[in-house]
Amino acid sequence: MTEYSRMAKGRFTSTGAAQIINLPFKPDYVEMVNVTAATTPAQNGVPFATWDANDGQDTAIANYFNATPVLSSGAVTSGGISTFSAGLLFQFGATYQHTGSTDFSITKASPAVVTTTSAHGLKSGDVVIFQDLYQTSTTGMPQIDGIPFTVTVTSSTQFSIPWNTNQSNYTAFDSSTSTNNVGSFKQVLYPYLYAPGVSIITGITTGTTTTIDTTDAHNFVVGQEVAIRMPTVAGITPAAWGDSRYNSLPNSTIPGSPIYAYVIAVTDYNTVVLNINSTGYTAYNSNIPVANVSGLQYPQIVAVGDVNTGGVQISSGSALYPPPFIRPIGTTTVNTINGPAIQGAFFNNTSQGFIIGSGALTGLASTVLVGAVGNVIRWRAFLHDMTIP
Repeated sequence: MTEYSRMAKGRFTSTGAAQIINLPFKPDYVEMVNVTAATTPAQNGVPFATWDANDGQDTAIANYFNATPVLSSGAVTSGGISTFSAGLLFQFGATYQHTGSTDFSITKASPAVVTTTSAHGLKSGDVVIFQDLYQTSTTGMPQIDGIPFTVTVTSSTQFSIPWNTNQSNYTAFDSSTSTNNVGSFKQVLYPYLYAPGVSIITGITTGTTTTIDTTDAHNFVVGQEVAIRMPTVAGITPAAWGDSRYNSLPNSTIPGSPIYAYVIAVTDYNTVVLNINSTGYTAYNSNIPVANVSGLQYPQIVAVGDVNTGGVQISSGSALYPPPFIRPIGTTTVNTINGPAIQGAFFNNTSQGFIIGSGALTGLASTVLVGAVGNVIRWRAFLHDMTIP
């Protein structure tokens, strides 16, 4: 019955926060080794821990070194290892908003910097969205409400987002002084349920080729066929968001036939270069007045077409044929059920896998399961054919 078994392995460097491991299956058994703690036991780390579905979610059985150091064993009863299967009903984390002790502010800067009064709990690569960023009824930053932003964390109470708020129509935001203390943000827990996805454009560099920057991971690969949607905003000079000639429709040369572009280079997770000659095009302009926020549409870049191999599914997990999920941060590869094929629009990328939490061992609060910042963690996950009582 091994054809139904699933196995996966990997490693990561701990940030001290809970670590989400995306897999093409939801495991029933997980084991992990803290390589750093095992080789330097005097730091009281957890060198080895296991989790079984029968033990219950958010738990773990661990071996650790005490201060002597002597190898001991213990249990993590909260913040241990747990599994998840994402979906639209599990999209968002807790809302961070004004409570008197959880205020936040956003600077006029490029990129904009968010500062929180208590730990935000985010790590670089996480995605957040904002709501109600009105400093007053006519000022603030509501222009960026509802946009998914990939964050870059600089401290436990500060992170930046890829958007230029240092423009005349933006006012610095502070939830503690905003009218009625409005404003909030929350993490998008599973931002890539469908990929490559629809990405909002944060900047465009014109020239013989065109460089597009997006607010979150675009998940494109070289050779991807894409379309651009460039909405208009009435009454703004120069035109916002940008030149209408980017639009795939209308096509004045062949009416009714959309104009598409191709990705010719991937600079990083939120930057791509397209084979569009935009020399002489109107510059990108995101300086939208607050008065225009109602009904505002955002410029987007989207994938079009389909798998260019004819859609032959490859589900092997070897290096040649990667597993069926994407890793949007830190790589330009898009791995799917179609293996190394270049993807079109869209494929189902519903997240599932397991989480290694930051819970402490019973009676040893200074030792957390996920390890200290910088620890190297190895893991293996299994989904077995059967469980024998």
